[in-house]
Amino acid sequence: MSVNHIATPLDSAILDSKEHYVFYHKMVDFAFKELIVAVQQQGLCNTIEVNLFKQYCDLLLYSIEAMRIKYMYDDEDNMKVDLTHSGFPNYLEFRYLFNDLELRDEYIGKLTSIESLKEEFLNTLMHKKQPIKKNRLFQAASIVYYSSVKKEYIFNRFVQGKVVSAPKGSKADLLVSWSFFDVSLNRPFICFMYFDYDGTRINDYKDTIYEVLKATADRDMALDTMGYTIDRKLPKVSPKYIKRIDLGPLHNVFAKDENVITHAILEGIGKKDIALESYAISLKMDEVTSGSEFKEGSFFTKQTLQKWNEVIKQRYVFAPHRIIQLLYNKTPDMLNKLAKAPIEISSIEN
Repeated sequence: MSVNHIATPLDSAILDSKEHYVFYHKMVDFAFKELIVAVQQQGLCNTIEVNLFKQYCDLLLYSIEAMRIKYMYDDEDNMKVDLTHSGFPNYLEFRYLFNDLELRDEYIGKLTSIESLKEEFLNTLMHKKQPIKKNRLFQAASIVYYSSVKKEYIFNRFVQGKVVSAPKGSKADLLVSWSFFDVSLNRPFICFMYFDYDGTRINDYKDTIYEVLKATADRDMALDTMGYTIDRKLPKVSPKYIKRIDLGPLHNVFAKDENVITHAILEGIGKKDIALESYAISLKMDEVTSGSEFKEGSFFTKQTLQKWNEVIKQRYVFAPHRIIQLLYNKTPDMLNKLAKAPIEISSIEN
């Protein structure tokens, strides 16, 4: 498979063969597992944040694996990878999964039974000595898809984490996390908010917190604006520290954006200086802390709010050693703007 064999109309790359699905899933799965380890080793997140980070990444990987199964032998439709500074499946693919599984029972009822399909396959292979037709393979893949994929593990546009106790030494007593898929950027984000609670039982207020987060913190925006909005809508909550991680772009052969890292990798692949499996991951981490408090509102509706310090923005790049060398040759100015020198992770084995 060469880079020229991957179709890229408009802003989506279409995966149109079994090899493409296997190749793409292997790349994303490997890259994210490497990223999780590197984030922990580099101390970019504390222990509880790393565990939550891994859980959200696992949901993404589970969803991409479900897409692989769904489209493996589908002649009528193909999975699309977003190309606009993303490298992830187009957001609609996640919606298609969720919608499919909403109608799971209805679809399963229309499929051939597993026993009948097994008997048919054995007869075709053993007695007729013929290969299984692709439409029958798709039928088998559909049975696996609808019988094994769980809707609750699909990465939705907004994924809510639970309120938990913050680690000792944190800036506040409680921690809540959430993740969202920004549709305009087609990238996943993971957020952590440390806060104090002005009440007796946090369990009585959790649902209110979750509702506000889903309504006001489900897209990319200025982090201090997000903090102010959450603070204003939750009178009993005092946010003290918010961290937001922007996952991506995932730079690889499937991406075709104007990002300088993507361009360098594609050029290197095209010239056969680096392998087709070459990849890099950009990660952006924004943080904001509360410096003081102020009061807002009239005498009878006065509310204490946080005054936020300047947002700290840090950028990181994770890549195998050969790709880091390539980037130092091709994009030295960009690398000098990173919070740390490019962080080395393993390359994908052929």
